[in-house]
Amino acid sequence: MQADPEARSQRLESSPSDPTVRFLTLACCATLVTALACGTAAGQTFDFNGRASGWLGASWDTSFLGQAGLRYLPEARFSAPVGGQFTFDAEASVNGFVSANARTFDRPEVEARLKPYRGFVRVSSPQFEARAGLQKVNFGSAMLLRPLMWFDRVDPRDPLELTDGVYGLLARYCFQNNANVWAWGLIGNSSPKGWETIGTDDRWKPEFGGRAQLPVPRGEVAATYHHRSVHREEPGIVTRFNEDRVGLDGRWDVGVGVSVEATMQRQGFAGQEIWQRAAVLGLDYTLGIGNGLGVVVEHLYLGGSSSAFGKAIGGDAHVSSLLLSYPVGILDNLRAITLYDWRNKGVCSFVGWQRTLDSWLFSATAFWNPDTPVSLGAPGGGAAGKGVQLMVVFNH
Repeated sequence: MQADPEARSQRLESSPSDPTVRFLTLACCATLVTALACGTAAGQTFDFNGRASGWLGASWDTSFLGQAGLRYLPEARFSAPVGGQFTFDAEASVNGFVSANARTFDRPEVEARLKPYRGFVRVSSPQFEARAGLQKVNFGSAMLLRPLMWFDRVDPRDPLELTDGVYGLLARYCFQNNANVWAWGLIGNSSPKGWETIGTDDRWKPEFGGRAQLPVPRGEVAATYHHRSVHREEPGIVTRFNEDRVGLDGRWDVGVGVSVEATMQRQGFAGQEIWQRAAVLGLDYTLGIGNGLGVVVEHLYLGGSSSAFGKAIGGDAHVSSLLLSYPVGILDNLRAITLYDWRNKGVCSFVGWQRTLDSWLFSATAFWNPDTPVSLGAPGGGAAGKGVQLMVVFNH
């Protein structure tokens, strides 16, 4: 869950010709220079912190695989008032790690990477914010199986909740009654995001969308839209289509927490359409057992056809999930996650223990999955076979 899925032997990705690296380098320098020049002024603050983590693990399916790695995420933040109720913020961070995977101890595969993690500037007030740059964008009411995971790939099993950001401009406004509206434009993102299996390829082709969220009795509801155009060229293959997504979600507290997410995606090729549907229903409740046993149950439906509500090609897919969490005192927490794939009759299970001590976090996890496991979200997000992992995290 720590190493990136596509390991390449003995590689360091930090070329100064990469526009994303240049952007983040400039953002970091601008943040630091501005803070050093103006940090003593009234109301201005500068913070530098980071998170270091190391892990050891082992997994086995058809053969044994040993894993080890180190990661460091430094982060710089600058904040200053800008007249009236507005505040200017800047944030920059990088994700640097080295990992090793070995099926035999004499031939390990080593990967080293340094890549942008966050890098944005923001203007905000108590009711408004506008944020531009490399940032995390996520929303929705589901906790485990998330049809609205359009721009992030957060794995609920990961204690660090790591996910790559997207480049773009995001604006949000919150009304007095807690209703809020979002609008965004994304550019410079060529890799697949969220549930996407095909990236845009043309990173300078803009994407855009928006979201409206309204309070209702005992909860809230929201509607979301996003559009992108894909033009991808590979040897002998040209993939080109327009894609529109619509999502509806809601959450209510009726004694038991109830959450709903549903999405419809249309991809328009030349003279052909492909529709993909996804919906999840979730319930969550804390049982009065000991310190309180948290229970989350979700069921996901997936289907695709040549019309919006046509018969699914290859049949419908259904996945059920169960999350149990229990606080053992103040410092320790236990979690267990199980997924069941109804079509393939596959079961994926995960258990984890976590202890938090001031700046330190200790984690031990174990998983057992079929050879082709169900992912908790993004494509390729699952791990095959059985395995264990130990992790130590230090925050400063």
